[in-house]
Amino acid sequence: MNGLTGMEKFSHLEDKIYLTIEFAKKMREEHDQMEKEVSGMRRAMHELEDEKSRLASRVEALLSERDAIQLKVEAMLDAMTIIDAEVAEAVGR
Repeated sequence: MNGLTGMEKFSHLEDKIYLTIEFAKKMREEHDQMEKEVSGMRRAMHELEDEKSRLASRVEALLSERDAIQLKVEAMLDAMTIIDAEVAEAVGR
């Protein structure tokens, strides 16, 4: 670079400046694109959290319903056992 004239040095510096500007533009565009992607992912994450919460509530309701049905079935089985004993006793007479 020692053999370059003043104009050639200036032109070389000008080229570097334009390349730096183009690089900065590219980085800004990539940054903006990443911001959009992050925003979309955050929105999707919130939707998934809402869905998870809704499903957890539904599971809790179904488990409660299952427990209630289980208690009813056990009560019916106990009643059938008592009836079977009474029938056996009546037949045995």
